[in-house]
Amino acid sequence: MEKGKRKLEFNIIKNDPTDGHKGFGIGSLNLENITPLMVDPEEGEAWIEEQAMHARSKTERGVKYLKDRTELPEEGTKTFWVIWVAVDRKPEGPYYAGITACELLINRPARRGYKSMPEHVNHLDKAMKGHVIVHNMDEKSRNILSDFLKEYDEGMWERANEELKKEF
Repeated sequence: MEKGKRKLEFNIIKNDPTDGHKGFGIGSLNLENITPLMVDPEEGEAWIEEQAMHARSKTERGVKYLKDRTELPEEGTKTFWVIWVAVDRKPEGPYYAGITACELLINRPARRGYKSMPEHVNHLDKAMKGHVIVHNMDEKSRNILSDFLKEYDEGMWERANEELKKEF
């Protein structure tokens, strides 16, 4: 993937989708403060991937997903991480409020892959609620992610809760 074509923006605006009225839209999720990232440990890079919000990132497209990861051939299978980053705002400015990681396995030669949709949905919800779940990542991937978050906006990293920073 070309680095120059990647969109590098976090969603940091958090609005009430109903503007205070009690009618249509009550109970709907507001995803304005969630940004999906992808981490490729093999290439040592991380990037913002807006299309991952709808499971339509370039990495995910063109692959048939299997329900059982053991059916995926080992040879040629590559691990990626889909990261859900929730950004919130303090009086001092925006900060990383919640971060969760989900494994994504892709075998391009076989055009097959594996991901657990319930895990992705649950982790998205947990990131929105301020949870930090990155212990399932290998150390190299966690380091790539933390380096990306720090380089993207050191202020958002500094304003993040200590619990979040300790996980890295």
